[in-house]
Amino acid sequence: MPTAPRKTTASSRKPRTAARAASRPPVARRDAEPEEFDELEADEAEAQEFEAVNKYVTATLRGIDDLEEEVRIIPPGAWRQSWQRLLNNGQVEAFAQLVLHEDDFEVFVDLDPTNEQVGEMVGDAAERAGESLGKSRGPAPSSRRTRRR
Repeated sequence: MPTAPRKTTASSRKPRTAARAASRPPVARRDAEPEEFDELEADEAEAQEFEAVNKYVTATLRGIDDLEEEVRIIPPGAWRQSWQRLLNNGQVEAFAQLVLHEDDFEVFVDLDPTNEQVGEMVGDAAERAGESLGKSRGPAPSSRRTRRR
């Protein structure tokens, strides 16, 4: 059976003393002026807006004889796990066909990039999309050097 909520009375709250009030700094109310964003936040916001509207970001792809071309690629944060598995299993061409714009896949085939060059393209795409491809850190090691007995 549900119980009725308790009513708080002045006697159930801590008394508001001058010492207690003085120990807490006053809370300043912010004016209605918009906050200024630093450059990094603005770049990330622009990248997210671009990604939402256009679906692709551009990245530089190097290939044979260090020829370079700009290609349109789906940002790494929007990749399906199955696409990532293709890349991890070495099926780079099948992966590229899924993540590159259909008009740029032929450029990929013509440039015939190495695995390192594909990695550079992916890193460039992540950077331009405002994402980090850094490896996630594993669990922190124990701070205890010896086991307790």
